[in-house]
Amino acid sequence: MPDSRVRREYEIAPGRIEGFGRRGGRLKADYVLEFRNTKLAVVEAKAWDEALTEGVGQAKDYAGKLEVRFTYSTNGQGIYGIDMQDGTEGEVPAFPTPEELWNRTFAEQNDWRDRFAAVPFQDSNRRFEGRYYQDIAIDRTLSAIADGQQRILLTLATGTGKTFIAFQLAWKLFQSRWSLTREPRRRPRILFLADRNILANQAFNSFSAFPEDALVRIQPADIKKKGKVPKNGSLFFTIFQTFMTEKPGTRHSRAEPALAKATGGNPLRLRVAWVPACEGMTKLGTPPDTILVNTHPTFSTSS
Repeated sequence: MPDSRVRREYEIAPGRIEGFGRRGGRLKADYVLEFRNTKLAVVEAKAWDEALTEGVGQAKDYAGKLEVRFTYSTNGQGIYGIDMQDGTEGEVPAFPTPEELWNRTFAEQNDWRDRFAAVPFQDSNRRFEGRYYQDIAIDRTLSAIADGQQRILLTLATGTGKTFIAFQLAWKLFQSRWSLTREPRRRPRILFLADRNILANQAFNSFSAFPEDALVRIQPADIKKKGKVPKNGSLFFTIFQTFMTEKPGTRHSRAEPALAKATGGNPLRLRVAWVPACEGMTKLGTPPDTILVNTHPTFSTSS
């Protein structure tokens, strides 16, 4: 079936780091069933002469890590199915079709969820595939956006790929033409904010898969020199200070209250945040559809 895919020996994790350049055994699922770029089920296959339920424990473990609802164990003679959501399990006569799995997983219609799913992850010909927890973070965020949620916070440890996650979110939003109007008529305007130039530069360089004319690095010095902010792009990268316009005789910028409200009172607690536009951001002309806030100690996002 078009849009369906069976991934054999799918690597879930590369193995625990043991030191001295060694890792433990890799964690692999025998088969992962995908449809519309979405993981829907796991299949654990055992030998013909082993019990049908021999792979149930592994099937449940892998499904739990990948956060898929359906998982199966088979020995080639029968199929044992488990629904991880409602807890039902037992022998089934056949594997469901991709369409059946999709409809069981997503019972309610959601047009934006389907539009996001239609856009594959950008993996540079499989040279940069995401880890399972990164895929989960991206899927949860896009699901929240599809449901109309306007503020989303993701918190991940240092070195777990927050820039990669931000890139994939921006890629899906850009390719699906998501915008505040929820009408797919144009490319979205995405603002990536960081608290330091090194982080803004790192993100700008990491987003090189986007069309060159879509990326704009906003430099405070350029704004001061030219007296305006560049607007001819889709993804804008800069630091907080660019949009912090102070009132005479005050210590705090006009941007700070909006950022503080959107980030739970502490903007510097975030790695990436999705927050609503604040007053200083009107320098961009039309307010951005999405703002990714990236500061040194954490990660979040807002539409």
